[in-house]
Amino acid sequence: MTSISRQMWEAVERYHQLCYWAPEVREEGTRAGLKGFWMNYFATRVAPLGAVSPETVQSLFFYYSADRIHRAIPDAWSFATPNEILAARFRGMDQALRRELGSLFDSQEVSIAVDLAQQAIAATSGTGRTLYSGWNSLPWPDEPHLALWQACTVLREHRSGSHLLALATEELDGPQSVITQVAVNEAPVDWIQHEAGWSDAAVEEAKKLLRARGWLDDADQATAQCYEGRRRVEALTDSFDGRHWEQLGADKCTELSEVMNALNQHLPKDDQLDWQEIYVTDHESK
Repeated sequence: MTSISRQMWEAVERYHQLCYWAPEVREEGTRAGLKGFWMNYFATRVAPLGAVSPETVQSLFFYYSADRIHRAIPDAWSFATPNEILAARFRGMDQALRRELGSLFDSQEVSIAVDLAQQAIAATSGTGRTLYSGWNSLPWPDEPHLALWQACTVLREHRSGSHLLALATEELDGPQSVITQVAVNEAPVDWIQHEAGWSDAAVEEAKKLLRARGWLDDADQATAQCYEGRRRVEALTDSFDGRHWEQLGADKCTELSEVMNALNQHLPKDDQLDWQEIYVTDHESK
């Protein structure tokens, strides 16, 4: 049975993740001075925290290699300030949501979803969730469709922080996290290097450690211990991300989920996107 926290994450994630692929968002990032997909990705997600160091970004995105992060940060801050980057993100999201939602962008459904999402946020905890705390510190946009995007972002960053806490509890570092995710068929194999950016040497070292822990066998296939460990990671994530949804209550969770699902029908799913085309537009600064 799917937990309430996972159900609600699935409801808000699709509205949030429009920011990663919508051409309007990338175009506004480019106009602000950002160079390509990855600089846009890292700089805009951490912008509420200010012009932080690449080491700080690495601590929040340890799924990704330090090399990938250092090719984007701190260069991004020399092209645009964090406030300029945030302004570009919201301009792009305004355009993208108006295009995708059509007449629904200022509908009663959007206002209802904003109210319910903000009620859930009021019950969240920022402990150990730095990105969540940064986004939750921003003023709310006046426009409901943008306020809803920010609310979905705050909620997904709360879950993202919860997931990092779960991975740390299982003592999985960045490459081990993505390798085990791939090993249990939760992600495609090209994520290890093509998306997360880990080198051959880092991958081999991580596999060696996972074999020693009994998570991979001699053929680098997932063992029963690996499957059980990944189940614990997801269960911990759901637990760490669940209290605010429980406090919101089943009826309001159902209402928010139904409204979000209706809005999400107008937004594309992951499997409808050409991520290769999105990534290939990346022209990093180094």
